[in-house]
Amino acid sequence: MIKNHNGSKLGITTSHKKAMLRNLSTSLFLHETITTTLPKAKELVRYSEKLITKAKKSDLNAIKAIHSEIKNKDVIKKVFDVLVPRYKDRNGGYTQILKVGSRRGDNADIAIVKLIV
Repeated sequence: MIKNHNGSKLGITTSHKKAMLRNLSTSLFLHETITTTLPKAKELVRYSEKLITKAKKSDLNAIKAIHSEIKNKDVIKKVFDVLVPRYKDRNGGYTQILKVGSRRGDNADIAIVKLIV
């Protein structure tokens, strides 16, 4: 039987993937642009857009949900004070992936992930 598996495993354990996506999304929200490999960028876009969509409700449950995912208080403040008002009229599509080229050492595809202004 074929089952739907959402998302790529990225060759790492589930706990490592969760931690990596939390760290990448924290950096993305803090700096608004980051450079990473293309598969990680695709997973990051899925993860971070869900977080922004949750945060747009701005009720107590949304605040607790974002606190459980992001541990940096400065980033949480930025999400609710800067990003939520910026995207209040937008239905998805908060991030953008730009393919840059290949990494020199192992020829991995590199991408820039940006928050749309």
